[in-house]
Amino acid sequence: MTTYTRKTFDEVMIQNYVPADFIPVKGKGSRVWDQQGREYIDFSGGIAVNALGHCPEDIVAVLRRQGETLWHSSNWFTSEPTLALASELVAHTFAERVMFANSGAEANEAALKLARRYAVDHFGYQKSKVISFKQSFHGRTLFTVSVGGQPKYSDGFGPKPGDILHVEFNNLDTVKAVIDDHTCAVIVEPIQGESGVIPAEPEFLQGLRELCDQYSALLIFDEVQTGVGRTGYLYAYQHYGVTPDILTSAKALANGFPISAMLTTDKIAASFKPGVHGTTFGGNPLACAVGAKVVETIARPEFLQGVQQRSVLFKQALRELNGQFGLFCDIRGEGLLIGAELIEKYRGQASHFVKAAAAQGVMILQAGPNVLRFTPALNISEQDIRCGIERLALALAEF
Repeated sequence: MTTYTRKTFDEVMIQNYVPADFIPVKGKGSRVWDQQGREYIDFSGGIAVNALGHCPEDIVAVLRRQGETLWHSSNWFTSEPTLALASELVAHTFAERVMFANSGAEANEAALKLARRYAVDHFGYQKSKVISFKQSFHGRTLFTVSVGGQPKYSDGFGPKPGDILHVEFNNLDTVKAVIDDHTCAVIVEPIQGESGVIPAEPEFLQGLRELCDQYSALLIFDEVQTGVGRTGYLYAYQHYGVTPDILTSAKALANGFPISAMLTTDKIAASFKPGVHGTTFGGNPLACAVGAKVVETIARPEFLQGVQQRSVLFKQALRELNGQFGLFCDIRGEGLLIGAELIEKYRGQASHFVKAAAAQGVMILQAGPNVLRFTPALNISEQDIRCGIERLALALAEF
């Protein structure tokens, strides 16, 4: 039997990633084991994806049952699991219509295309401007990476899609300076995840809503990372009390099975007439069956309350850790999307902390070069939180 190692990655894979030195082979709950049988506490959650942990039994049961029934039938047909998941999302959100795709980038691509098509249908081709925010992240397609506010990801691929502006996050005046009757959409993350776990101020999102209404522009919330319970609410817009026109969801939607969704209203959805946009795998029965069970589970009020309780515990543990080591200048975020920003002395070294944590048996993330990011399973046990923090303390002691 062939043995694959980390060296194999360097030999056969395109080198656009730099994975950890160890290879996980098994996961259960919030614990992971590598090829050597070493155990890790998982505070990364597959980058906010494994909301119910690794291999939860009730989700595995759904996967097996649907896997023996119907995997894929294409969008020439619909399926019962597709309709079940769409119905769950409509029942628990502002949305009246849902479209499924396979990734957050595809959901955002669909949202941006829908916004421009809606503008063309109702106002004409001149209404095409998209306003986004510096340091935002919306995906890796050419359109979404251009809308994202990080040139390091969008430069070097030739001409970019036009009529896209980037202004300062949490600064409403910069939006007021550029929004006009030619603006078709404003796209925003309620919490900027990849750039450092930076929550939007409530007044900022409310101001965006009012400006979009004033200029007949659509407000798009990118909830790829914040959605499906991550902030202690099913979607973060419910915490802020600001309702978008279009919302995108992915990551945790099927607990690791690839799927995404774009949610919107009847009126806006009407601009996606048959043939205007599509996807081969989006909404396939296997992904939707898993997603329907995930949403049903996480949408329960008692589950979401548990996320908020764990958030308090996790942040307090990090503050106690910081009292011991004094490494963080800020600990922020909502629910179990938490960022700990390193003090000036250790700026640029987040990746070193991530490696040191792995060496002590705890998996964490970074959000940019200066912020440690924690996105554990939403149902992680108090015991696993304590154990992971103890291991993290050993890693931080090295610094």
